[in-house]
Amino acid sequence: MLPPMRKTAAFSLVEVTLALGVAAFCLLTVFALLPVALKTQQTSMQQTTANSIMSQILADLRADARLPPGQASKEGQSGFGLHGHWLQVYAPDTLYFTNEADMTGTLIVGSPPADAVFRATITYLFPPSASTSVASVIVSWPASGVPAGSVETFIAVNR
Repeated sequence: MLPPMRKTAAFSLVEVTLALGVAAFCLLTVFALLPVALKTQQTSMQQTTANSIMSQILADLRADARLPPGQASKEGQSGFGLHGHWLQVYAPDTLYFTNEADMTGTLIVGSPPADAVFRATITYLFPPSASTSVASVIVSWPASGVPAGSVETFIAVNR
């Protein structure tokens, strides 16, 4: 009498090779997408920082209101020093900011400060009426050279 034949379950060499090929293709695809994901994340962080800078500038411009007689301005204690520039519509203000959205300097003849990443340009437009002033605010990055990205808005302030 012959002993019973046992069939052992196993993968063939061809099946293992095909499985490794499919896994390698999937891993290569995932690794190829990593640089795109990192660039998208970096752009998103810069956009978020630019929007934060934009909201700080808009808050400062809104705080720059006409005060009743006898009331002192608090502009020297906080803000970006934009108080009183509404009448100088021919000269835009340029401010520079770091990656942490901290102001690093204003435009002086020459290049921006070394630690500047963002450039904010505030252009004062002619007011549509005697009580309203309009400004265009553009925050772009990098601070020097051709901008890779920017955020722009207009603000109308009751004065």
